[in-house]
Amino acid sequence: MKFLVIGKSEVRTLLPMGECIDVMSEALRGLARGEAVQPLRSVMRLPEKIGVLGMMPAFIGKPRSLGVKVISVFPGNVGTEFEPHQGAVLLFDPDHGQLRAVVDAGEITAIRTAAVSGVATRLLASQDASSLALLGSGTQARTHLEAMLLVRDIRRVRVWSLPLEQARQFAVRESARHGIPVEFRETAQAAADGADIICTVTSAKEPILFGDWISAGAHINAVGSSNPLARELDTAAVVKSRLYVDRKESVLNEAGDFLFPKKEGAVDETHILGEIGDLLVGRIEGRRSREEITLFKCLGLSIEDVASAHHVYRRALEKNVGTWADLTGESHGPS
Repeated sequence: MKFLVIGKSEVRTLLPMGECIDVMSEALRGLARGEAVQPLRSVMRLPEKIGVLGMMPAFIGKPRSLGVKVISVFPGNVGTEFEPHQGAVLLFDPDHGQLRAVVDAGEITAIRTAAVSGVATRLLASQDASSLALLGSGTQARTHLEAMLLVRDIRRVRVWSLPLEQARQFAVRESARHGIPVEFRETAQAAADGADIICTVTSAKEPILFGDWISAGAHINAVGSSNPLARELDTAAVVKSRLYVDRKESVLNEAGDFLFPKKEGAVDETHILGEIGDLLVGRIEGRRSREEITLFKCLGLSIEDVASAHHVYRRALEKNVGTWADLTGESHGPS
């Protein structure tokens, strides 16, 4: 049984951010229409608490796709030679169950996470939003900058993270890459001050964005924390925002950014206005005024990984990219 192995550099070529934003929009629409199966992720935590192994299966009705992402998350890898997210998406034939492809999951995660934030920002940020704050300077900061530039006319970017030198280097590198000024800031508050869009993309366990810092009219993408015991936003930031999520069930089980304020009695489940898919199909309303603050809490969904892998697989077949292998251990060049 032959299957196609698609590596990191190939994923990057076959899944450009603009295409991924469109793929994510359609996947989230399908979820809202009941055309997908989206279980909660299964997570095994290592005894040393240095990382976790996550397993995320999904089925999508349009286009018919079946798969599972198996990924390790080691936050301590940030700033080292190792990526914090490593693994593979296994893509199966949805009719007969054959393994079709093994696709690098780290690059898919990097791209599709930012693409989903791009979908949310396109729906919720003010149309004239032009300034961006990035709290974090790792892989997700890089891909979120790319996504934000595609969905809004961003003219000013500020970045903060720890260690500060990493943020300083990010500012220099990304300024050159995109041809726009990316300004380093020594505090998170200085980066967030007056920003129209704020993306929190850190591995922080305690809040790094506070409600008092957020300007009227801002949109926030809270991405970094997918742990019920960690959060990037304080309670005031959540309370003062209109909250949208990728999946309500996931947020109620996994999102410390929501669960801490809920435990404190500051919010309840009615504070979640709905899922981004609901916005896409017109089931709920989005931003109502220039002044209100909107918040998108993203945990990452397996339908996003499977939809991305399916797109990459189709493109790989079209372009004759990847390496064929089979379970006997033989490998074959592109065919």
